[in-house]
Amino acid sequence: AAKALAMWMTWKTSLAGLPYGGAKGGIQIDPSKYSNAELERITRRFTYALGDNIGPEHDIPAPDVNTNAQTMAWIVDTYMSTKSPAERSKNQHVVTGKPLGSGGSEGRDRATGYGVFLNIKLWAQKKKIALKNKRFIVQGFGNVGYWTAHFLEKEGAKLVGVQDANGSITNKQGIEVSKLFHYIQQNKGSIVGYPFSQAISNDSFFELDCDICVPAALGNQITAENAGRIKAFLIAEGANGPTDVEGEEILLKNGVGIIPDILCNSGGVIGSYFEWLQNRNGELWQLDEVLAKLEKKMKEVFEKVYETAENRDGDMRTAAYIIAIERIEKAYLQRGIFP
Repeated sequence: AAKALAMWMTWKTSLAGLPYGGAKGGIQIDPSKYSNAELERITRRFTYALGDNIGPEHDIPAPDVNTNAQTMAWIVDTYMSTKSPAERSKNQHVVTGKPLGSGGSEGRDRATGYGVFLNIKLWAQKKKIALKNKRFIVQGFGNVGYWTAHFLEKEGAKLVGVQDANGSITNKQGIEVSKLFHYIQQNKGSIVGYPFSQAISNDSFFELDCDICVPAALGNQITAENAGRIKAFLIAEGANGPTDVEGEEILLKNGVGIIPDILCNSGGVIGSYFEWLQNRNGELWQLDEVLAKLEKKMKEVFEKVYETAENRDGDMRTAAYIIAIERIEKAYLQRGIFP
């Protein structure tokens, strides 16, 4: 899985036109079984063991599944402590997704979700569809799912179904994003038992009557088994690899639009790049500045993918891969291979 995710990151950074390659790493544990103090010791030991395999100009980690800004703060503190006092501040950009007090960037917390929202909005504009009163469902109500839902709701769309690791809920009249978010804060991070909704089985979640479906949890969620029963006209992939090959074939055959993961959720890595730049240059950007730059970048990338798909009479995933791989091919051809 880590190798596949590293490959996806390579295509994602290439597609976004960022000066990064792609990598992935992690620790094979269930963090819910450890205390915060234990997780801190594990993270710091892992960082120390990585040594110079990571570095601000070499390999820059960022948060993913089961990690957060606090995890990044432990990594940056541990890494900087291995450097001489005069060199420490030059290494703050060894990780991104840090808390604001540890060199983080305004807006990095919502960058992925905002990117997913922008892609949906841009796709809808191309199709001349208004998002107002459109019904959407979100699988995964973590960072990506929450912020996507937050921005869609602000645009006038209605959240009608949510699924997380603990269960699935629905309300045809709409679920208020802020109220659900407040509820899960008091309920150990779970949506189960939310009073303004009814529980449904996990197997029937993707069958909910909606217009937009945002899988923002794990991979291989939309498969040949459930793809044919999806009622949404658009799938916006907030997670990495949520749709498998057979599932995608069925969706495309049924005329369902798919905004692929390497485009749809690339707001996160673009936000990370902005944080890295600020640390590197000793700058502090305001939230509106970060979001404006993110919107400009996402629009530019979306337009390229959409145009390529139209010109080649193909789907957006194929178009995204064409652009990403052609850029990498160009770099190989220009630079050659040595030794």
